[in-house]
Amino acid sequence: MGCPWVMTRLDLDRICAARPLINPVFLGTPFSMCEPLGERLGCEVGVKLETANPVRSFKGRGTELVVEGLAGASVVCASAGNLGQALAWSGGRRGLGVTVVASRFATPAKLERIRALGARLELVDGDHELARERAAAIAASDGIRLLEDSLDLETCEGAATIGLELVESGIPFDVVLIALGGGAMATGVGQVLKELAPGVEVVCVQPAGAPALTLSWRERRLITTETIETIADGVAGRRPIPEVLADLLVIADDAVLVREESIVAGMRLLFEQAGLIVEPSAALGVAAVLEDPDRFAGRRVATIICGSNVDLTAHRRWVSP
Repeated sequence: MGCPWVMTRLDLDRICAARPLINPVFLGTPFSMCEPLGERLGCEVGVKLETANPVRSFKGRGTELVVEGLAGASVVCASAGNLGQALAWSGGRRGLGVTVVASRFATPAKLERIRALGARLELVDGDHELARERAAAIAASDGIRLLEDSLDLETCEGAATIGLELVESGIPFDVVLIALGGGAMATGVGQVLKELAPGVEVVCVQPAGAPALTLSWRERRLITTETIETIADGVAGRRPIPEVLADLLVIADDAVLVREESIVAGMRLLFEQAGLIVEPSAALGVAAVLEDPDRFAGRRVATIICGSNVDLTAHRRWVSP
């Protein structure tokens, strides 16, 4: 079924087999053309909406696969907020013990929702990389499953089911813009498109204030950064995972960086032209078009709205004229 030249860790047969294991509440998300948004951007824009589910992000597709084989066990993860909510939801429905480690500087709305979903939340006085280290330490000391987003194949292949739905939508498109953080969604969706729709250009988008994986892709070697400065907390990592970079080098046609002001402008356009309240990470695709309109002019572009867990006070400030 797959194409042997697409040599990554991911497997199209496993991705197709994953769908029956994922709760239907995360599947079949809307994908439609948004004419008002396209008119403002100078191209045709299709919006794949991954926010109309209990955790308001695409992460539940992956956590459903993770918990499928963990009957009666416990699991820990580090999260900027969305993965933690998804794991709490998926694990809680199956009676699993879920621990989430996050930065105490994470979006408060995300942290509150993790607690509300029943997970044990531990906060660290540092960024997401410190949370990753603490989660690994808990897993080792307690002898429980460590879920590592983007490294664990379930997170990538769960996200890849978005790609299956894009291909099956019947809406042809020339390029897909994918928010790039840890890389699960980019590698997953990109894998499916390279195998089933190889003519589609796969463009990953990352904030200029959190550029580590994009810089690594460009240099074809791991590059870490010392600091992060972006409102797009959902994609704010400093240390790329080697296995993810290897996959990304196979499936990504390009990786671009966008400015903070473009992310804010993208959020405003999605609110004004599509009626969508999104978190900054979900506006990266629109930001990419805003920064390079000639590249996308007249083309049919798909962008994945990957999450809407946003502090509403901050959102009102960002989208206000």
